[in-house]
Amino acid sequence: MTKRQASAALRRLLSLVACALALAACMPAAVKPAVDVRQLQDQVAATERAFAQAMAERNFAAFSAFVADEAVFFSGKKQLHGKAEVTAAWHRFFATPAAPFSWQPETVEVLASGTLALSTGPVRDDQGRLVATFTSIWRQQAPGVWRIVFDKGNDVCVPTP
Repeated sequence: MTKRQASAALRRLLSLVACALALAACMPAAVKPAVDVRQLQDQVAATERAFAQAMAERNFAAFSAFVADEAVFFSGKKQLHGKAEVTAAWHRFFATPAAPFSWQPETVEVLASGTLALSTGPVRDDQGRLVATFTSIWRQQAPGVWRIVFDKGNDVCVPTP
């Protein structure tokens, strides 16, 4: 093959590649399989209940396993950044034989992408009185594995007569 023939063959090959790329750009994006949002909501609700159960059972290691490495928890006017800081601050809640408070999810929403979820619900003191509400944001780390990335509690406002 002469130099001229090789150059012509290379031009034809590059033209074919360019055409293929142009056609690929015109095709619709690959359709992702549909996410079963209801199933994911159930997963997140179960995860939130297990997180709360770890507190009730005084299982600090299990509690800590739910916290993402880069989690941010709002604690009063201060933010706790990262799993180490969050778990160090929350360790005090495991110092007594009985849990000082409890919570459970009331509402769970999941993004259509299935990657993030929000859970919210009541927080009760050790006597069962409503004292606050919580809002948690969960991220799916792997199929069926959720870790909490944001958490914020809010005191309950009691109206005065």
